[in-house]
Amino acid sequence: MPQAKINAAGLRLVRLLVGNEPQTFESLIRSAGVTRTAVAEQLRVLLAAGLVERTIEKLNGRGRPRHRFAATRAALESLSASSQPLLVPAVWRAVDEIGGAELLEKVFKRVGSLLAERYSARITATDLKERLQQFVRLLEAEGALVELGRSRGRWHIRRRSCPFISLRNGHGTICAIDLDLLSAVAGREVRRVACRQEGSPSCVFEVAR
Repeated sequence: MPQAKINAAGLRLVRLLVGNEPQTFESLIRSAGVTRTAVAEQLRVLLAAGLVERTIEKLNGRGRPRHRFAATRAALESLSASSQPLLVPAVWRAVDEIGGAELLEKVFKRVGSLLAERYSARITATDLKERLQQFVRLLEAEGALVELGRSRGRWHIRRRSCPFISLRNGHGTICAIDLDLLSAVAGREVRRVACRQEGSPSCVFEVAR
């Protein structure tokens, strides 16, 4: 999502649309309190970013059809993202307190399996190198900082960024998600050879020969 191109005025339009009925161009001008040109320009950017969708309302009788604008699910998720660092860890803590480490480990493994299904469905290669390359490209497209390298005849995946940073629980069970995911993608055993929780600058995973 090209959020960098969305300024404060565009964000204000998103806030006006989220949780409300679709609005016309004229009603947005009145609510935003800015010029027609400014609203038109920001709507163009928001439509391109997938944060706003446009529908055509056909009027009874005479008159030209008019457009109505509504916030998309992506807009709602974007505005709700700030609560995730609080909500998600609270959910995992509740699971831990209710079922203990055993239940937490089962949940993590299941999450890893679900992620593996999602990525595996988008990986078409059969060769190990090509599968790993496709996987890394998918992660990079999602904004992850990840690198694929080869050392001593083995492939290594280095995660410079961590999608589970807010879930770190101090005893490493969260890493089971990455291990199960990478093992499924590679089709063979993967082991963790470096971990951010143990003082390394990034997590590194090694694919068995």
